[in-house]
Amino acid sequence: MNLNQVNVTQIKGIGDKTAKCLKKLHIESVNDLLWYVPRSYIRYPEVSTVAEMRDIPDGQPVAVYGTVNRDFAEKKYSNVLISTFTIRDVKGAASIHLKIVFFQQTYVKNIFYPGKNFVFYGKIKRSPYGISIEMPEYYSLEDYNKKLSSLQGVYPLTKGITSKTIGKHVQTVINEFFPVNDAFSAEFIKDNSLMSLSDAFRKIHFPNNMEEAREARNTLVFHEFHDFLKQIEESRISNTESPSDFVINDFSLGDKYRDSIPFELTGSQKETIEEIRADISSGICMRRLIQGDVGSGKTMVAFLAMADLANAGYQCALMAPTEVLATQHYEKFCYDNANYGLHLKPVLLTGSLTAAQKKKVYTGIESGEYNIIIGTHAIFQEKVNFHNLSLVITDEQHRFGVRQREMLSEKGSTPHVLVMSATPIPRTLTLTLYTDLKISVMKDMPAKRLPIKSCVIRPALRKDAFALINSQIKEGHQAYIICPMIEENEDFQLENVMSYHEKIDHYFNGTVKYGILHGRMKPKEKTEIMERFAKKEIDILISTTVIEVGIDVPNATVMIIENAERFGLAGLHQIRGRVGRGDSQSYCVFINGSDNDKENVRLEVLHKSNDGFYIAEEDLRLRGPGDINGVRQSGDMQFVLADIIQDYDILMRVKDVLDQS
Repeated sequence: MNLNQVNVTQIKGIGDKTAKCLKKLHIESVNDLLWYVPRSYIRYPEVSTVAEMRDIPDGQPVAVYGTVNRDFAEKKYSNVLISTFTIRDVKGAASIHLKIVFFQQTYVKNIFYPGKNFVFYGKIKRSPYGISIEMPEYYSLEDYNKKLSSLQGVYPLTKGITSKTIGKHVQTVINEFFPVNDAFSAEFIKDNSLMSLSDAFRKIHFPNNMEEAREARNTLVFHEFHDFLKQIEESRISNTESPSDFVINDFSLGDKYRDSIPFELTGSQKETIEEIRADISSGICMRRLIQGDVGSGKTMVAFLAMADLANAGYQCALMAPTEVLATQHYEKFCYDNANYGLHLKPVLLTGSLTAAQKKKVYTGIESGEYNIIIGTHAIFQEKVNFHNLSLVITDEQHRFGVRQREMLSEKGSTPHVLVMSATPIPRTLTLTLYTDLKISVMKDMPAKRLPIKSCVIRPALRKDAFALINSQIKEGHQAYIICPMIEENEDFQLENVMSYHEKIDHYFNGTVKYGILHGRMKPKEKTEIMERFAKKEIDILISTTVIEVGIDVPNATVMIIENAERFGLAGLHQIRGRVGRGDSQSYCVFINGSDNDKENVRLEVLHKSNDGFYIAEEDLRLRGPGDINGVRQSGDMQFVLADIIQDYDILMRVKDVLDQS
């Protein structure tokens, strides 16, 4: 059975309401649910009595077994329904009663009848009004005792979904759909020290210990890399030496464009342009990766390539990962088109266009009226039909899977393919991950680009970083502050976006305008915040790593990264690259919240160097085996679990296996 084709509504206990909530987490199939793995684990405490609660400190998680009393009550305060009742010890009377509190849970009155026994799990709350547990999980004693035998997963959540809910549905899947089909034979699994796929899913969700969780994760990572590298190999074979229908030898418009821009191209830019021109005049389809550090001028190279092909009467498409970045590319190209006399016909296609606007754009693309199409993933949707698509460019290509790149290239008849990445990775990884592409490396930086000044500090010196932001804002500039978490989490004592404004309010005392950005926001909300920042309506953008790509604000000159120890060096360098994009001096402050001396050594690499390729090599050398409880490095190629740096050893094992097959 293909679990990708089994909707979650076919799981017992999941109705339309729950399915709608799960969809917000991108869980639509049974397979999606199995791959939605815990971000951390907890071990539930042994069951305590109500009487023992008098000695439990405020905030401590407890599991208390008690009998429901006859004092159930419901009241509304400011339209919030509050349901309360107390419990007593199961065996005999207790000297204290423990209050249980639920908010906005209309169903609880039909569950907690007087005299029924439950185990309630939650945090103790002490107040002048007594001891209580708010919004606890609840179980029968038998079900709770089953939980004590294994670790319990803590999942990323959305409103209407709890970790308990996800765990319950995963268990139902295990009971009803297992064993799942395994891509590998029993002999292969044994020879490669893997688990079966069924065991890996079972033990990633419900491990007995952390060692089991790591082994399960390694198996799933092995599967991800195996599928990815097979895709890459199939793509390489099917696209090797494909004849091209779009051969040009006239580069006069590109030359005019290059001569018109008010700056000298770098040596790397010139070399890459010549490599592209050799490809598109060869009669063979170009499949090339431009791997350039942040700010190295890849977009300019892409624009020049598009100008040459569009001048020959063909269409070119450039796909960016966010609407903001797509719009910035479009506006920049329109400026150049108008000011340098290119006479090309660019158009912007994004998901936020109205139906009428999209229809007009679709018609213009199909007729050939537009020859430069810039947009988001909306470009490769079914309704888009190109007239004569000759070149497909994907910006920040690691944000798009191999299949997404192929879907766009399939819109034309063997178009040239150019992919760009600002994420430098070690040469050994490049040769493994991009075997289907020729590679151009751009290391030079534009002459006017000043190196970013970086430093590593402890949290105690955060006020100095704020002082730097304050001085830059007074000069008319802007700043980013990056946190590893969206909201407070008891499992990670890390800075989070949602409460960070308290520090800003305390230090700046209302003198600055700040905005908040994170991955759980709706696309429209994210776009609105990034646009306001780009328009200088926001002084400080407090964000997760969602800003790693997709926004280009030359006026931003300060970057503060909280808990920098939680990220890989390559990811930190990518984030740092959001500043230093204008002519002004820019600064990056890495705040190291760890007492581990190794983290100081690791982060000093960023202090010493702005060379992304050197940093990538050091990242690979210095990072040890990943901690399954850690905050995962920003992912490449849309892997669910795998990290090409953290899981380098597994990637190389998979490559060896495929090379031998």
